Amino acid sequence: MTEQAPQPAEKPFLYVVVCAAGVAEGVGALLTAARERGWESGVIATPAALNGFFDVAAAEALTGRPVRSAWRTPADPRPFPPPDAVAVAPATFNTINKWSAGIADTLAAATLCEAPGLGVPIAVLPCVADALAVHPAYRDSLTRLRAMGVRFGDPHTGDPSPAGGRPGFAWERALDLLDAAPADRDETPPGPRSAIRYDPPT
Repeated sequence: MTEQAPQPAEKPFLYVVVCAAGVAEGVGALLTAARERGWESGVIATPAALNGFFDVAAAEALTGRPVRSAWRTPADPRPFPPPDAVAVAPATFNTINKWSAGIADTLAAATLCEAPGLGVPIAVLPCVADALAVHPAYRDSLTRLRAMGVRFGDPHTGDPSPAGGRPGFAWERALDLLDAAPADRDETPPGPRSAIRYDPPT
């Protein structure tokens, strides 16, 4: 069977991985900013994030592509071109720990596990409560992912500020991180990039 290729992107292509945090409702700000900076983009959501955490139809309208959460079947065309970069925003405690541990049980987690091995730059905007951020597993995950070259923005808890109200989520910081010089890596970067697969792990 001949596999159908995804519709090619005319501009650099950004995968936006969206996790289940309250601030996810604002992901349209990142998609809009990415377009203004010359990116095309596609959204990959965790299964939990699809449960009302953001407006899926609005995200599809902004990107012109379907929001992905499940693996495609062998007969389905690849929905996105290969990524030039990945932004994880918001990134939750659960997703960061699964990614660091190499648990690829969802399309979002599998995409994140595979991207560093393909040499794709990754920017992460964590949204993790202070009570979870002190957990040793989370601290270890940040250390491991940073050693892989993953770029992290400042932590965001979502808690109200002392002056009242909630601080805004710095969506464009993900794009700033991707524009920055390449992060140091512990290992030699891999060879030529290939497309991230959309097949269930074996």
